[in-house]
Amino acid sequence: MLRLSTKGQYGVRAMFEIASGYNSGPITIRKISEKQDVSVSYLEQILNQLRKAEIIKSVKGPGGGYILADTPDKISIGRILRELEGPVAITSCLDPKEGCIRVEGCVTHLLWKSLGEKIESFLDHMTLKDLLEGNQIVNIKRTGEKK
Repeated sequence: MLRLSTKGQYGVRAMFEIASGYNSGPITIRKISEKQDVSVSYLEQILNQLRKAEIIKSVKGPGGGYILADTPDKISIGRILRELEGPVAITSCLDPKEGCIRVEGCVTHLLWKSLGEKIESFLDHMTLKDLLEGNQIVNIKRTGEKK
């Protein structure tokens, strides 16, 4: 079964909270923790990784917290997840760290590769703005589909 780790799940949820305050100023880690029921210490690790990737910025001092580094429509869920989880590799043979010695003769390699590309495409087209607006489905042109 394909599953995201809690890091990826919580990261997207935290980014949703930060995006929801886009025009209202920084949101504190404590507020994100309360709204999403995630521990502050775990959020610190996640948000630090996203800050280093320049997806969010931290604002110091009173009234400080976290803000998006770009507009919600420019930050894809795919970008967030790749930063937190690494590349989409639905099987070990597609994982760049592991690789596969049977690629040439594998009957399912292209199937898994194609599925991974579809998942990546979906995640790259889904933005924080889509989540904020409740747009859960993004129209993605299917391979071979006529316009």
